[in-house]
Amino acid sequence: RGITTWSWLFECCSLSEASRGEKMTIHQFQVVGRGIPTEKNPNPKLYRMKLFAPNQVVAKSRFWYFLSQIHKLKKTSGQILACHEINEEHPDIVKNYGVWIKYNSRTGTHNMYKEYRDTTINGAVEKMYADMASRHRARFSSIQIVKAEIVPASAVKRPYTLQFINHKIKFPIPHRVQRVSSKSLRSTFVASRPSTFS
Repeated sequence: RGITTWSWLFECCSLSEASRGEKMTIHQFQVVGRGIPTEKNPNPKLYRMKLFAPNQVVAKSRFWYFLSQIHKLKKTSGQILACHEINEEHPDIVKNYGVWIKYNSRTGTHNMYKEYRDTTINGAVEKMYADMASRHRARFSSIQIVKAEIVPASAVKRPYTLQFINHKIKFPIPHRVQRVSSKSLRSTFVASRPSTFS
């Protein structure tokens, strides 16, 4: 009977993991909160925090998690005044991003600096979470982002990012698809097999 119970629990956990199998999209939020006004303190201090989370619910939860550790203010004695998403200013330009993190491993707490190339800071943070999960088996809940910002090309440190900072860099085209000049010349069947490798 015990084996049946454990197998049922394993199947339930597997189904829940499969339902959450889609890729988690990260967004950057700015959350503003404060303590509930009282007669002793009618104008409590405001706290603003930038967070990376998949949605507003998780962003608010992370806000109270960090605020309770820093300022001893929890959700039951506080209120959130604003929570909105921060959008990228230039999402069509590739930039170098530096991410400073603190994460908990099986042995202790570690600080780390990572560099990524992406068009948005949200994409860079998604790469960081995937990188930490694959290299260090670090879960989303065990990673705390201290700072994430654009790094100029002169300040880049990591070799895997430095190799792309070259104005003479070239990329080969291993799979070239030949296309006709106009739609009228297109045909469904041709006599010769196309060669897509140059």
